Amino acid sequence: MEFAFDEADAAFRRDLVDFLDRELADGWERSEFGLGSAVHTDFSRKFVRTLAGRGWLTPHWPERYGGGGQGAWQHFVLGEEMWKRGEPRGPQYMNVNWVGPSLIKYGTEEQKRTLLPPIARGEVFWCQGFSEPEAGTDLAALRTRAVRDGDGYLLNGQKIWTSYADGADHCFLLARTGTVADGRRGISVFLLPLDTPGVEVRPIDGFVGDHSFNEVFLKDVWVPRSRLLGEENQGWDIVRRTLAYERVGAPRYARAALVLDGLADWSRTRGLLHDPGVQEQFGEARALCEAARLLVYRVIDERAKDKEPSPRANQARAAMVQAERAVGDLALDVMGSEALAEGSRGDAQFRNSLGAGIAAGSYEVQLNLITRLTLKLPKE
Repeated sequence: MEFAFDEADAAFRRDLVDFLDRELADGWERSEFGLGSAVHTDFSRKFVRTLAGRGWLTPHWPERYGGGGQGAWQHFVLGEEMWKRGEPRGPQYMNVNWVGPSLIKYGTEEQKRTLLPPIARGEVFWCQGFSEPEAGTDLAALRTRAVRDGDGYLLNGQKIWTSYADGADHCFLLARTGTVADGRRGISVFLLPLDTPGVEVRPIDGFVGDHSFNEVFLKDVWVPRSRLLGEENQGWDIVRRTLAYERVGAPRYARAALVLDGLADWSRTRGLLHDPGVQEQFGEARALCEAARLLVYRVIDERAKDKEPSPRANQARAAMVQAERAVGDLALDVMGSEALAEGSRGDAQFRNSLGAGIAAGSYEVQLNLITRLTLKLPKE
């Protein structure tokens, strides 16, 4: 299978690269401006409005919802180039990649009319309320409850590892509207404004860099029924589609490959590339980056052809984690003690590789899903 970009998408990439070269300050992609940091998020609020003004924030959305109607490939060209630069869109990459498309597919006309335009203009940020203290890798075990109360619901519970919740305007929240015995069949999705009374956000200090995560506590939070996405108790179908978009929404292989090129230059100036063992390690890392890219492209090809999400997204996600980790390990091996210096190329890549195995569903969960959905192996 050949993945060759057509001239329109290739021209878009050239224009985008020129724009990013002009717009982003030197060193923006360095670790002190890491994804999730206050500096990064503050910058992204201005940056995404600039993108929106050029029609480059939601190029893949239908025009009637504020998009450019350009399709999945142009959107992914955008994602690759943004991730190479340290993702200056900040949390907005989630909004345009899967929050908006979920609203487009499952939302009511009122929800689409009120919630989509602010995203397309770059005016709001969203976060996702999925994981809980006892339901991280197993979302079906979530305990946050939503109980009918008049023309709405009362929400009570706790979410954890919620990126950007301390600055987000809305939360794409999962809650149990059925019984525990209902499992996946008793889950619903709520579009929760985070300024709703009863919502409390507490930052979680990070050990690999800037603060990125939060806990979200919900105590008697009332939301109107108009904030329910889709039908009650049918949230799992929405989540499955959402996760398929999320798993390839961050093309980490693009960033890892760029770091790998930098490491090769660094090693060449020090005469390290003459070592056969170092050459082999660089070759393996490059092969993993390319494998991840091609597996992701297969998923985007499905999306461009309006096919339903498949387990290939799990394969692509696992491959991206392997690529990130291989480049991180290589950085530590070839740079030695220099990789321990804060802000160095090795330090930044190692931190990125740690987060890669957790975000968008842990690496181990992806492997479990591959064995079950692709290899058809039993759970036990």
